[in-house]
Amino acid sequence: MKEFTIGKNDAGQRLDRWLAKTMPLLPAPLAQKYIRLKRVKVNGKGSKRDVRLVAGDVLHLYINDEFFDRPTPENAFLSLYQPKLNILYEDEHIMLLDKRPGLVVHPDENERVNTLLTHIQAYLYRKKEWSPYRENSFAPALCNRIDRNTGGIVIAAKTAEGLRIMNQKIKDRELTKLYLCVVQGKMVPPAGKLEGYLFKDEKKKQVYVRKRPELGAKSAVTLYRTLAVRNGLSLVECDLITGRTHQIRAQFAAAGNPLLGDGKYGSERENRKYGRHGQALYSYKLTFRFTTPAGPLEHLSGKTFQVEHVDFVEEFFPAIEQKD
Repeated sequence: MKEFTIGKNDAGQRLDRWLAKTMPLLPAPLAQKYIRLKRVKVNGKGSKRDVRLVAGDVLHLYINDEFFDRPTPENAFLSLYQPKLNILYEDEHIMLLDKRPGLVVHPDENERVNTLLTHIQAYLYRKKEWSPYRENSFAPALCNRIDRNTGGIVIAAKTAEGLRIMNQKIKDRELTKLYLCVVQGKMVPPAGKLEGYLFKDEKKKQVYVRKRPELGAKSAVTLYRTLAVRNGLSLVECDLITGRTHQIRAQFAAAGNPLLGDGKYGSERENRKYGRHGQALYSYKLTFRFTTPAGPLEHLSGKTFQVEHVDFVEEFFPAIEQKD
């Protein structure tokens, strides 16, 4: 419990608005709930949210201490009262999330609150499965990441053990992650392998495909197969042998078949023609193929998880049924 005395500069404010300014981490719906439950008392009594405060009023707030902190990137999850997640699978150690396009996975200089990781932390905090105020070091973490404008499956670890095991399985390629994309034109051949070396320009945040090794360039290999062709577009499934930044987008553009909607590596004229904004790329299927012991994650071996809907498949290839 914390006590506040209203001074002349705060007098005249509504109680709920004073709470919002005093406790910016406390979500408005939760603040309203605490007022209703009389966990916010004015002069020793419960009050209504629209009461006007008077100089000299004494407020007693029976609210968790963490909500009195100042906002930082580490506690941004507290401000999310209703985290929004599309959960494909969850157990004691990991979660599989279907991330929507447009959502950044980690907090950055442009977005601290509305990120996939922040929503995960808020979700687990609300479930009382995790709290930074109880843990000494571990925080929920992502085992893989995908670009802001790419949608699809992201693996999150709820425990340190789950994080350690899953990171090792990813490193050892004991899982298969497949992508769907729509590219312009037809792939020749319709199935095959794209190989090259990707050089990343840090200033432009863009990668370039090289045919031969060069300083700073990393090898990149993508397996692909065409699933359907329609209206000058191809629906392609991709298996990343390597996982480089913008690998699929850059390699298909270099092959002469840029992804539909890709403003960085594709054609804006073609994108406008089809009315597509944002690259048509989705991490849609994940299979665990453990060849070594996986401890508490062993039950996942051999299992496949797939997203229910991919918007660009439904829009440009409506006859295709997404099946395992």
